[in-house]
Amino acid sequence: MDQTEQILATVHTLLRAEGMSEAAAIVREYPAHIEQTGYDNWNGGTNIFDVQFKLPAQDYARLGAKRSQLEEQITARLRTAIEPETQDWYSAKIVPAREQRTDWRSDSSDLPRQVRVNVLDGLRLENVAWYGQLDDVEFLSRLFDLQQLPSTDSRFKDAAGDIWQHRYNNDDWENDWVYTDSRFQLIDGPVEQFLRFLCEVVHPIVRPDRDEALKLVLHFNDQLRSAGWEIYEEERIAGRPRFSFRQRSSSSRAVLRAKTVAEALDAGWMAKEIERLEHSIDRDPALAIGTAKELIETCCKSILTKRAIPFTKSDDLGDLTKKVAKELQLVPEGITDATKGADNIRLILRNLTQLTNNLAQLRGLYGTGHGRDGQHRGLQPRHARLAVASAVAFIDFVSETFRHREGLN
Repeated sequence: MDQTEQILATVHTLLRAEGMSEAAAIVREYPAHIEQTGYDNWNGGTNIFDVQFKLPAQDYARLGAKRSQLEEQITARLRTAIEPETQDWYSAKIVPAREQRTDWRSDSSDLPRQVRVNVLDGLRLENVAWYGQLDDVEFLSRLFDLQQLPSTDSRFKDAAGDIWQHRYNNDDWENDWVYTDSRFQLIDGPVEQFLRFLCEVVHPIVRPDRDEALKLVLHFNDQLRSAGWEIYEEERIAGRPRFSFRQRSSSSRAVLRAKTVAEALDAGWMAKEIERLEHSIDRDPALAIGTAKELIETCCKSILTKRAIPFTKSDDLGDLTKKVAKELQLVPEGITDATKGADNIRLILRNLTQLTNNLAQLRGLYGTGHGRDGQHRGLQPRHARLAVASAVAFIDFVSETFRHREGLN
């Protein structure tokens, strides 16, 4: 065993003995590369090294805010193992490994194969007729020029002929035949082609039952969300939604950031509120706004509980944020009350909480249960996105400060 392996084995043992199993797993499971990153002339000369642990890009991204905490844990044990023998300086860095894919520029890589398979398997499990009220040829002709696609049956000159023969004359193709037919490339072709197919499955002409279409869109988005895509209502035809597709918006990224905060605080109830947010921003803006306010409250209560600071059921959002601000000393050290900086920071924090609180009050004004005149317009998704972004900005700042005070980053 070479010296590097001996050091890493020692670090792994120290981490496991101190209960830091996730950091220990990184040291054990991922390749390490030592790279000199600097030199300090002070005290006879000190070499500065990074010990880089290379993680697959997906694993790296999944760690989120935990990365800095894990790096600190590994770095401390590296120095424990190395410093008695050298005055050199070592730090652990978790970095993404370089991808070795050649297909990353192709459209198909933008929507993983497994996501597509999951969507189509869901249709199979629910026995959904993808063609809806149309026949197979009518449906596919809305998306493809079937006269230009080849036939798999030598008796017919194009795809339209062999589809009709085997689906209606012979009836010897299964209902889900199109999912794996290479001519339509649903599983391995361009992402837009697959998503257009899904939108057509829930088109009002194909599937006029609104509730059935909405149920399918929920299923599609449950799978597409992880890949950064969504099916959304673009317009209405005779009162029924017509859907299109898009990459997910900044509000989705805010929700993802909120999930990272919930994981860092180990706050299960926050996770439930975030899930409610995710499903209501576009569908029920009023609910999303109220939930954004509740998210701030839950974050504050989680931190106060971890710091053993009492609070009561009668404490409102303002009371909770004041207690958190005082406990975490959110105004930076060295800035006195007499300076403008302290007032500005307090004002920013106050505005963040008041913005969400005020929007939550609007939810009551614009909610259901009251008669409205013909000019009434309810809260829109853009209002919900404003509330969610404000709430996430607050909990992100507060949770990072909490981790700093706890010595976790």
